[in-house]
Amino acid sequence: MNKTILLIIVVFITGWFFNSVYSAMFDNNSLNAYVVAEEPVNSNISGIISDTFSILFDNPPERVSPFDHITEDQIHVFQDRIIIDLPNAEWATFTDTNSMDPVIDLGANAIEIRPLYPEQIHIGDIISYRSKYAEGVIIHRVVETGEDEDGWYARMKGDNNNLMDPGKVRFDHIERLVVAIIY
Repeated sequence: MNKTILLIIVVFITGWFFNSVYSAMFDNNSLNAYVVAEEPVNSNISGIISDTFSILFDNPPERVSPFDHITEDQIHVFQDRIIIDLPNAEWATFTDTNSMDPVIDLGANAIEIRPLYPEQIHIGDIISYRSKYAEGVIIHRVVETGEDEDGWYARMKGDNNNLMDPGKVRFDHIERLVVAIIY
C-alpha cells in the first residue's frame, strides 16, 4: 500500500473519530470535513480501515520486562530524599551508542548490583558484560537463557539493534545487573 492511500485512510479515521466525539458531545452532525470520497467505501477499504483502527487503538502485545529486583518494601520515600535498601548497589552512567535507545541513552543513570549466581538473571533484564567480540563493557537486554555442555548462558540484544549480540554470555562475563534507571 502506498503512503498516499495510507494517509487518506488515517485522515478518514481521524476525521470520523473526532466527528463522532464532537457529535456526541454537542449533538451536532454538521461536521463532514473528513469525507475524502463521494463513493461508498468498498469492503477491501473497510477491511484496511478496520485493520488500521486496530493498530492505532488496540492494546499492544505483552513484552518481557525486567525482573522485579527491588521490592516495594525496600523503597522508602520521604519529602527530602528517597532511600532504597539495596546492599552492594553501584551507580552507573552510559555512553551514547544508541543500542539501547530509547530506554538507556546518554545522561541516564542507573543503579546496578553484582549478581551472585545465574538464577538472578532473567529474560528481560538488562546487564553489563564483557565480550570477546567487542572492546569495553556492553549493556544489553537478556533475550534468552539456557544450559549447554559448558553450563549456563545468556543471549543478549540491544533494544535498538536488529540482531542479537554474537556468542553466548557466560555468568563469569557478567559485570552487573541493572535494577533501576534514573532519568
